[in-house]
Amino acid sequence: MANERILVVDDEVNARRAIATILKEEGFEVREAADGVEALGLLADFAPAAVLTDVRMPRMDGLTLMRRAREAGSDATFVVMTAFASVEAAVEAMRAGAESYLTKPLDMNAVLVVLGKALETRQLKTETRQLRERVAERFRVGNIIGDAPELQGVYALIQQAAPTKATVLILGESGTGKELVAQALHELSPRKERPFVKVHCAALSEGLLESELFGHERGAFTGAVARKEGRFELADGGTLFLDEIGEISLAVQVKLLRVLQSREFERVGGTQTLKVDVRIVAATHRDLQAEVKAGRFREDLYYRLNVVAVTLPPLRRRKGDIPALVNHFLERCNASYGKDVKGLAPGTLQALMSHDWPGNIRELENAVERAVVLARGEELTADDLPPVLRGPRPSPESSERLIPGASLAAIEREAILRTLEMVQGSTTRAAEVLGISVRKIQYKLKEYAGGGGGPEAEASGEE
Repeated sequence: MANERILVVDDEVNARRAIATILKEEGFEVREAADGVEALGLLADFAPAAVLTDVRMPRMDGLTLMRRAREAGSDATFVVMTAFASVEAAVEAMRAGAESYLTKPLDMNAVLVVLGKALETRQLKTETRQLRERVAERFRVGNIIGDAPELQGVYALIQQAAPTKATVLILGESGTGKELVAQALHELSPRKERPFVKVHCAALSEGLLESELFGHERGAFTGAVARKEGRFELADGGTLFLDEIGEISLAVQVKLLRVLQSREFERVGGTQTLKVDVRIVAATHRDLQAEVKAGRFREDLYYRLNVVAVTLPPLRRRKGDIPALVNHFLERCNASYGKDVKGLAPGTLQALMSHDWPGNIRELENAVERAVVLARGEELTADDLPPVLRGPRPSPESSERLIPGASLAAIEREAILRTLEMVQGSTTRAAEVLGISVRKIQYKLKEYAGGGGGPEAEASGEE
């Protein structure tokens, strides 16, 4: 903890200087103040990690200094010291925000130990806050990559549903990013400080799934050697994400329905009724309405789950987002594998745009990861892509040969694709460079991918 800044506040000059001298010898950067008013003036410029302050001082006492410092936005940790020790004084100091409490005359060894622990606690709190901020940054709606029109409704639903307790059902093909939406719902909710617990329902047998969800008592079945808390208990106060909810058996559906209705359940083999406060987010790639008609999914459970439905579009319906997604995966794979791939060679983006992506974003990520691993230069070529994506592609000199002798459509196509590669897939930046609308670029990308578009789309895309 050496080199940390410490502010020593005491109206007794000799005591203050003695403490400051010892702390400096320990490697701390130290400033002194004779009372709370002087200390308050030093907080902004000196920005101490810790304040070691006397309680009783003229002009402003130590407890008032703490309150004023918090009001001013200081994140310094406070350790108070006083010659008037009492239980009431200690309680008052801790309530005011003190990390610890010392009595005079001071034992400097004790001061160093208490100060060290206070600084460690401050560091842990800072690291925890930063971790939460990084998690929130990763899963906020703005980081669900893509600005395709098909995603705008998804963003709006997430923003509206996240602050509520409503159960959310996320629908979409495998690989479309359902778990990312579930995490965004949690991170944007009042429950974000509480647990986010995931259960992949398709990966567990009926017996194991029941035990995972509700827990079990010792001896409930062979191998149950101790009591186990279920995911509902672990998620109490937070969010429980039930992935592939369409795969659970009818027997488990009945028990799940009860929890959704009453928030009560019993562990497997137990008789004690447990009550939890859990927000449910479920996801499936199946058509649950069709499953209800076929008798494989309970209708009452379907309606309990389907309070708010979020449907994620497949990647083939939002191909305009492929350049931005590719750039995102490129950056991540470069960091993971220590590579320095800067972009795509001519023809590579067209190969990616021409594929239908039955595995959606997950398949695209795997394709980019494979290409980065195999890449031998600074650009990904079509040869680096999986065989299913390889097809006719231009030679490296093709863009230079476009003029003269090429059609305007071919020139426009090359300009759009190469500009997108230059701006790392941002349709907004490409539109600015080319002097056309984002909507026209989105339309053209669909056209190049084989999605076409009728006269109405053509007209709306023109400047």
